Amino acid sequence: MIRLTNLADYAVVLMCEMTHTDGRVSAQDLAAATSIPAPTVAKILNALGRAALLQSHRGLKGGFALSKSADDITVADIIEAIDGPISLTHCADTGTSDCCYDEICQMRPRWQVINSAVKNALADVKLSSIAAFGTPEEMVERFEKRAKSA
Repeated sequence: MIRLTNLADYAVVLMCEMTHTDGRVSAQDLAAATSIPAPTVAKILNALGRAALLQSHRGLKGGFALSKSADDITVADIIEAIDGPISLTHCADTGTSDCCYDEICQMRPRWQVINSAVKNALADVKLSSIAAFGTPEEMVERFEKRAKSA
């Protein structure tokens, strides 16, 4: 089973919540709005800031704000900021592998194609499209329409 870490999942939730605010929001306010523990929120916000998805502002009126439009941030950007490069298998990444079958493996190029397809699919999902208000059913309908037109 392919599964995101809890931190990546929470990061997507926090980024969606941030699209509903005008300006800066504190880690404490995000924790209260999402029911994610404040220390976890702080850890995630710092990682998203290091990835240049958020801007951090210090001081009395400080907090965090999106560093760019929600249309310019993808789910892949958020996941990679938290979990690192998207890779379904160790050998799907273009780097070296510690697998003893690396030199003779016939599946490695195939996994790279599959990995690329998954990464591109996540890169096609914009934060603005998943953060839009609406019921989960409306969201599914929107994505199904988009898939049919593609």
